[in-house]
Amino acid sequence: MEILKIKGGIPLKGQVRAAGAKNAMTKLLVASLLSDKRCRFYNVPDIGDVEVTVNLCKELGMEVQWDRENGIMEVITRELRTSYVPQRFCGANRIPILMIGALLGRTDEDIIVPTVGGCDIGKRSVDFHISALEQLGAVIEYREMRREGAYFAHAHNGLKGTVITLPFPSVGATENTILAGVTARGTTVLKNAAIEPEIVDLILFLQKLGAIITLDVDRTIRIQGTRRFYEVEHTVLPDRIEAASWGMAAISSKGRVFVEGAQHLHMITFLNKIREVGGGFDIKSNGIEFYYDGPLQGGTHLETDVHPGFMTDWQQPFVVLLSQASGTSVVHETVYENRFGYTETLNEMGAEITLFKQCLGGKQCRFASHSFCHSSIIKGATVLSAREISIPDLRAGFAYVMAALIASDTSVVAGLPFLDRGYEKLVPKLISLGVNVERLKINDKPEVTIGSQRKRTAVSELQPVGV
Repeated sequence: MEILKIKGGIPLKGQVRAAGAKNAMTKLLVASLLSDKRCRFYNVPDIGDVEVTVNLCKELGMEVQWDRENGIMEVITRELRTSYVPQRFCGANRIPILMIGALLGRTDEDIIVPTVGGCDIGKRSVDFHISALEQLGAVIEYREMRREGAYFAHAHNGLKGTVITLPFPSVGATENTILAGVTARGTTVLKNAAIEPEIVDLILFLQKLGAIITLDVDRTIRIQGTRRFYEVEHTVLPDRIEAASWGMAAISSKGRVFVEGAQHLHMITFLNKIREVGGGFDIKSNGIEFYYDGPLQGGTHLETDVHPGFMTDWQQPFVVLLSQASGTSVVHETVYENRFGYTETLNEMGAEITLFKQCLGGKQCRFASHSFCHSSIIKGATVLSAREISIPDLRAGFAYVMAALIASDTSVVAGLPFLDRGYEKLVPKLISLGVNVERLKINDKPEVTIGSQRKRTAVSELQPVGV
């Protein structure tokens, strides 16, 4: 097992570059399966989710050349080797379900996708995906298998464009419908679609690939089906989640960090909230500089929403930021029902966060009158203390890193595979910003723990890991 040892209390100062967006690159790889043409990607992030997606696509028949050092990847899928997604890929992230939309127009065989996985932040039902694909003519059946179920899908009679209205602007359902619509006969009209920057990036890629596709201002996407494709060169947009993460870490640690590649257009709502609590930022031609601009002021009310609202993946580190702002703030999570589980650990570190089942906000919320703790009240400013931390999911992972950076003394953070899924070269970037951090490998023995209240792991059992 690997851990991070982070000594807190050091202001972050320096410059980092935001890697290519995880939520764009993984979907672009899936989209490249639509054709047998060569696709060349730039600004490819070297992270766990891309690695998993690459291995999955290779399993299906994709040929991949990946220059990790320079962030360049070239792929081509001349023919499909199989349309079965192995079970081992379905607990790692949410990509496998998108294989249905991508492969329906590429094969007459059954596409088999075992039950999907990803971070434990809510059910994230695929009902919207299935309904939209069925409206296009797909036949999809859920069957029980040995240990878990799987979706069996085919379109023996071909896909036919139609008008589809999503009940909620789901990112995944939008992507799946777009992928299927590219090879459907006629025109597919998708209403109430998600319009996140990563989806716009997917649309740009598909247009280069050969799709005739438009995005209207009323969340309507129109796709004219095609079977004629072209080779593509595409640069992945920078990761707005990583950019915001570094910005919040800089401000909460009372430091100053320039995030190269951070794009103003994609972060408008986030930047409004940063300014509302008293954080500083300057927009440059090639990025955004974030800095501590005096004591942070709470009393803010925040509700997550689909784009262009406040992104749900910004919520966890922002709660840590609010724990350092004087006064009381309210956060209402409207996208996922189970995204406040990480707050228990923050409270153990000294934060004062109270959860509520009621909707503490004015936005229409799917979780009203349900038993989910999807609202919180944060009282600040509080002093955080170091402790042992076990990461439960990707975005909570960076929130814990932020808390460790703020806390006094040294914290130990476990569960690093979650962080590796979405943050490229995290430790080297932290070190470049002046953080006292080590990535260590410890003997994975049940009776050995790390911490001041229990038996400490011997120094000889800690081994540095190359960064």
